[in-house]
Amino acid sequence: MKITILDDYHDTLRTLRCFGKLAGHEVTIWNDHVQDIDLLAARLHDTEALVLIRERTAIQAPLLARLPKLRLISQRSVYPHIDIAACTQQGVIVSSSMHPGTPSYAAAELTWGLVLAAMRQIPQQMAALQAGRWQIGVGHSLRDKTLGIYGYGRIGRVVAGYGKAFGMQVVVWAREASRSQAQNDGYRIARSKASFFAECDVISLHLRLVEATRGLITAADLALMQPMALLVNTSRAGLIEPGALVTALRAGRPGMAAVDVYDDEPVHDPHHPLLTLPNVICTPHIGYVTHDEYEIQFADIFDQIVAYAAGAPINVVNPEVLQRLGQ
Repeated sequence: MKITILDDYHDTLRTLRCFGKLAGHEVTIWNDHVQDIDLLAARLHDTEALVLIRERTAIQAPLLARLPKLRLISQRSVYPHIDIAACTQQGVIVSSSMHPGTPSYAAAELTWGLVLAAMRQIPQQMAALQAGRWQIGVGHSLRDKTLGIYGYGRIGRVVAGYGKAFGMQVVVWAREASRSQAQNDGYRIARSKASFFAECDVISLHLRLVEATRGLITAADLALMQPMALLVNTSRAGLIEPGALVTALRAGRPGMAAVDVYDDEPVHDPHHPLLTLPNVICTPHIGYVTHDEYEIQFADIFDQIVAYAAGAPINVVNPEVLQRLGQ
């Protein structure tokens, strides 16, 4: 089977142990990122199985219509970048493991790294030292501060545990079922969304981006944050109302932000508003990008290809296509 892998920026996948699962197949790996439909259609013309690395490349109807041999898209986690209806119409199976109960510890660890880096001004202090300056400011401790977890899912629960280990007071705001779970786990629930934003010293977002959560955090919410507060977003940029974060940071509420996600990725413009603000720490969507996490994720993704090749697709998110294909 002809398999194509897109967006493997650092040519990492062929170095993974789980890559051996694809032995016997013809695998093509692209290390750059393109979204041009003509170029993608040319690259993928003979592809039977397409491997996606999260949401790096959008797969929509105009492209799918030009891929006559494509039969499987294999990926992991959510799929807002894939036109599922068009895949079904074209007879393309979409397999995506939702890994129930398995958090991304890599994303949780990066979140906590950003919290520490922002509160202690680590990147700024290092840059000053490299420029010949010594101690450019005074940071903030975490102990006894209030950590707000917005969204108490797999990753949010792990980050809440990190906050507790650092001696922080953990407060949760989430949908009702998640608030009940957080309360059962011993965490305090905010009285309201407004009080959550007003009272927390650090707020970390851990929500999936779906239509119900798009733009959920508004300019009014951010304006309630304290001048010394920190907002951390390692989830999705679309959770925040467009333009609201930059405006809020310029106004000084919150006083700091640490972000790993952006409205349009990848970001190549060094003049991107978030990159030019001195009170922001930015990383290039590396929350899940570790060798260890890749081994976990791509073991699932490659298993889906093996299952399809054996005639028994798994983790199918558009089961209607199986009826069309007589499976």
